[in-house]
Amino acid sequence: MIGYVTVGVDDIARAERFYSAFLPDLGYNLDVSDEGLSYAIPVSSDQQHETADFYVKSPYDGLAASAGNGTMVAFKVQTQFLVRKLHAAAIAAGGRNEGAPGFRAQYGAHFYVGYLRDPQGNKIALFCNNRNEPKRPD
Repeated sequence: MIGYVTVGVDDIARAERFYSAFLPDLGYNLDVSDEGLSYAIPVSSDQQHETADFYVKSPYDGLAASAGNGTMVAFKVQTQFLVRKLHAAAIAAGGRNEGAPGFRAQYGAHFYVGYLRDPQGNKIALFCNNRNEPKRPD
């Protein structure tokens, strides 16, 4: 299980606008500190495991942040409608479209995904693989 994911950014305020456009709708709470942004899904004491936290911070070494080539963070979304809604909200909040929401032929019949870049260039996916949602019309 993944414990947490961190992406580096140079402009915390721009990153907060972008990530706060969709992460709260996925159940994440935001904690802002001098170190950066911490997004976490609240868990109760009776849950067996925690979900991965998502951190947005300036690089520890003080150098400029850069997006990893081939690196992507994917957030699971419950419905295809919500993928479309959150993808649009993230673009309106300063993100770049890297692939409009829709089915991808190379993935499963129910895999619905939209790709984005945050203002720093980090690649983000919002995906739904819910079998109760419509499947790819082959």
